[in-house]
Amino acid sequence: METSEAAARWARIWQDAWQARDTDAIVMLYAPSARFSTQAFREPHHGQDGQDVEQAFSEERDPRVWVGEPIVTGHRAAIEWWAAVVENGVEITLAGVSVLRFDTVGLVLEQWDSWNQGEGLREPPAGWGQPAHRA
Repeated sequence: METSEAAARWARIWQDAWQARDTDAIVMLYAPSARFSTQAFREPHHGQDGQDVEQAFSEERDPRVWVGEPIVTGHRAAIEWWAAVVENGVEITLAGVSVLRFDTVGLVLEQWDSWNQGEGLREPPAGWGQPAHRA
């Protein structure tokens, strides 16, 4: 599978599955040997157990999720994401990017996330998630 196709599939499934809180759909995107780091200084998760995703979903209510257009080079992609959620009763917005490396069949081998959060439920600004136009 071409990396651009794998990245587009990852973006579509993460958006839909996050909103539906469907851990199984997300887990199927990852190779059995995948490494997945949700924060820079945490130990990465390994494999397809999905416990980290399931735990996050259990704390969230009514997620509204946006995913940007993937930026692809070689077997890697960077994908922006934005989510307005109620987490443990508190309204927050998460904004981040996932840097992914795919295998030849389109499964994620590595994912490294960088993100931030703010108070309140916010939608992304106009033009967010679109590729930059070059002059």
